[in-house]
Amino acid sequence: MIELRHLKTLSALRACGSLVDAAERLHLTQSALSHQLKALEHLLDTELFLRKSKPLQFTPAGQRLLKLADEILPRTEAALGDLQRLALGKAGRLHLAIECHSCYQWLMPTLDQFRTLWPDVEVDIPSGHHFAPLAALKRQELDLVITADPRPIEGLVYAPLFRYESLLALAKDHPLVGKNWIDAEDLATETLITYPVERHLLDVFVHFLEPAGVEPAGIRTAELTVLMMQLVASHRGVCALPNWAMTEYLDRNYVAARRLGAQGTWGTLYAAHREHQQDFEYIQDFIRTARRLSAQVLEGVKAVNEEEYPAPALQS
Repeated sequence: MIELRHLKTLSALRACGSLVDAAERLHLTQSALSHQLKALEHLLDTELFLRKSKPLQFTPAGQRLLKLADEILPRTEAALGDLQRLALGKAGRLHLAIECHSCYQWLMPTLDQFRTLWPDVEVDIPSGHHFAPLAALKRQELDLVITADPRPIEGLVYAPLFRYESLLALAKDHPLVGKNWIDAEDLATETLITYPVERHLLDVFVHFLEPAGVEPAGIRTAELTVLMMQLVASHRGVCALPNWAMTEYLDRNYVAARRLGAQGTWGTLYAAHREHQQDFEYIQDFIRTARRLSAQVLEGVKAVNEEEYPAPALQS
């Protein structure tokens, strides 16, 4: 069977023009190289080059194998280089999903910088995992999930990115604007506008309403933050969003905002990835870049310590 070493030998022989120089390039003795070529010719039952020809001439069979070498060897070298970079954590795939609708404000600058630093990593945000991204991560369909809802799933780990506060957006002349903060009971008579996601992904339910046993008078959903702000400004309801998502609307005096509870309602955003990938350098650099840029571009977020905010342990 033809092997890669055969193709390398023929390629070296063509480049060097003699058995002596080709043997030196391949770090072989002339005798060993000659024996290898004779064995290959015996295997193929044909001559591959004309002995004692100057310049060295290849037979049609030899020329065909050289054409194969020109096709195969560069692709093989490229593949081996890719495998080496993968083994060193310098190349790979980063397909990610986002459970936080308003995360794009910091995610896009993070991805732009990451692509510049890691050109050999394939970055993509595939569709089709909107409702169960952590399960898709477990199945290796995704490589990283941005989530505020870390669940104890075997094989997954969670790196905290930053802490953020949820605020309640109100029409500027809403009666609740007169309060210093919002109590859970205040929302019992309000229509709550949310993104169209499950309740366990919404901090206003998990950390504010459900602990108090309060249900809003109604729930309305909207896909985009700007639509939610329009509904709030026109007295169609109120909505709770991360502080950074409201910054531009508050700066324009489009809506008002109040804290949820006297101490505020805080959540932590995590980057979930598979446990066996946590030593991959490009995964760790994405996390470092996300932490650094979010602190630069988002108002009101807090840095986190991994020991302070660990993900839930697996249940026994």
